[in-house]
Amino acid sequence: MIEKEFIRDITEKHLEGTTMFLVDVAVRPGNIIVVEVDSDEGIGIDDCIALSRNIESQLDRDTEDFELEVGSVGITSPFRIPRQYQKNVGNEVEVLSKKGQKLSGILKSCDDNGFVVTITKMVKPEGAKKKVAVEEDFSFGYDDVKYTKYLIRFK
Repeated sequence: MIEKEFIRDITEKHLEGTTMFLVDVAVRPGNIIVVEVDSDEGIGIDDCIALSRNIESQLDRDTEDFELEVGSVGITSPFRIPRQYQKNVGNEVEVLSKKGQKLSGILKSCDDNGFVVTITKMVKPEGAKKKVAVEEDFSFGYDDVKYTKYLIRFK
């Protein structure tokens, strides 16, 4: 069986010095290897081909047969690593907490422990005739959410 850590090491070495970063490596039964990468600037098919060829050149099909799939994470895929949060600071995201709270807002900041989302809601102050926009920050630990994903809106 091909080791996940071996594939992870090959991939990270290949991505060093680029804007791309590793999101996930999976080695499924039957030696089906799936590598998912992301980038701050977008990923082209040529990037995936180069990475795939690099990984394949370091494996021996005569020793172990395998299937290799290299791709970028989808724009609507949930974030899986803190680096994806860093990439999306300032963008609108949707968060579903493990408590069932669903909200959308701007990803304000993130660090090694969690992230902050700023939501804007309309509130009618006491004695006022019109509602005013009020911003509120919500802090989450990475383990406190079921998912966080980039929110696409067409206006």
